Amino acid sequence: MDFRVKYFPKLRVLPDLHDYFRALLDRGPQAEVWLQRTAARLSPSLTALYKARRRIATTAVVIVTVSLFIHVMFGANGMVVYRQKRAEYQQLQKDIDTLQKQNDASTAKINSLQNDPQALEREAREQLHYTRPGEVIYVAPAPVQPVEQDHRSAKKNR
Repeated sequence: MDFRVKYFPKLRVLPDLHDYFRALLDRGPQAEVWLQRTAARLSPSLTALYKARRRIATTAVVIVTVSLFIHVMFGANGMVVYRQKRAEYQQLQKDIDTLQKQNDASTAKINSLQNDPQALEREAREQLHYTRPGEVIYVAPAPVQPVEQDHRSAKKNR
């Protein structure tokens, strides 16, 4: 009893392998004729391609080299970006050194104000204009900024 046909009508019976081989042998001469026609049609193109293989290879190598050079120079981590980041790093190092010197100077000033009474007195005299009894302080007036006149008046053309 064949269950495939009776209970599963959508399933078909697979053909025998001998039928496939027989069909392949029957179509063999047609395949050979098609292959010969295709080879005759493609032969000039393949011959020209074979003769130009060195030029094609050289061109491919040049293209790969140029693209690699462009990527190395201008890519996301290329030399141009590297130099910019290096200059930025050096500038930041200079800023850090300057700020460190300012920090050291401020720390020294704080220590001297906390421990040295003469430094505290000097700061009070300079910034707050304190004096001892009987002293007179002369303060120079602030420099006067010259007023710039507007020189955009119209000139006569003669």
